[in-house]
Amino acid sequence: MSEEVKNEAVAAAETAAEAPAEEVKEVVPSMDEFKDELNSSFKKLKEGDLIKGNVVGVSDTEVTIDLGSYAEGVIKADELSNDPKFSIKADVTVGETLDVLVLGEDKNGNILLSKKKADDILAWSKLKEMLEAKTVVSVTVSQAVKAGVVAFVDGIRGFIPASQIGLSYIEDLETVVGQTIDVVVITVDEEKKRLVLSGKEVAKDRAAAEKANRIASVQKGAVLAGKVEKIMTFGAFIDLGEGLSGLVHISQISNKRVKTVGEVLKEGDEVKVKVLDVKDGKISLSIKAADEKAPAEEIPADEGPREYRADGEATTGLAALLKNIKLN
Repeated sequence: MSEEVKNEAVAAAETAAEAPAEEVKEVVPSMDEFKDELNSSFKKLKEGDLIKGNVVGVSDTEVTIDLGSYAEGVIKADELSNDPKFSIKADVTVGETLDVLVLGEDKNGNILLSKKKADDILAWSKLKEMLEAKTVVSVTVSQAVKAGVVAFVDGIRGFIPASQIGLSYIEDLETVVGQTIDVVVITVDEEKKRLVLSGKEVAKDRAAAEKANRIASVQKGAVLAGKVEKIMTFGAFIDLGEGLSGLVHISQISNKRVKTVGEVLKEGDEVKVKVLDVKDGKISLSIKAADEKAPAEEIPADEGPREYRADGEATTGLAALLKNIKLN
């Protein structure tokens, strides 16, 4: 290296050494940024507090909870759930958030917690809302007891009477154990810890909705095959299958005048009927209109009942009520 180049290198090095180093500013968080965390860590938890915490550990006998406080929380196995099928390893996951109730502190300063007591407090409130809203919930039957079966809703033991399991009464209740059924809450009594459920109410509502859909699908003017299921003074109810039935008014049985329904029909007779009308969930039928050789006739306005109810009673048209009244 020439003397000239060497001198330039030394001068450059000396200049760099004399230059002030670039100042690096360290960012120091303010206390305000940690205010919430600090307040939480110093807050003294007391018995009866309902709080949330994150699961940080799971063992065979207990669950460890981070409460963001001065100590960790511990839920012993017997304070996890009222459900006998509950499993610590299967039903609790590290990282999930749980609602817990503070019970106190152990000798090591850990905060003792109860998940099942917290669940009880929250569940009874929720069950009252479900009762009001008629909320449908799926439950699994856990055991058969006297006069019914048991299922749990949000950890609360519920009773389903044998008569409320489904549409039909079940003699052998053990056959229901393990089954999942849809139920609604019909009784909530937090004071007595009494919860009653019904699968029958759900089944009835669904059956009614399905029947309404089937009735709505029946077309006016359609000719159907049916069977006489009940004879009444004002006509006959015809079984159309799939849970549907319709009424043939006495005036629509035959082209000939009929004094009594029994003159022409008897229960069990197979008949062909024509749909005259579908209204308000009722199906009006005609046997004589189904006969292609005999044109359908309108039911006279003053002849007999126009509507019927499920109990077999009929209402009479206004003209029929007034026809024998003489006015001066």
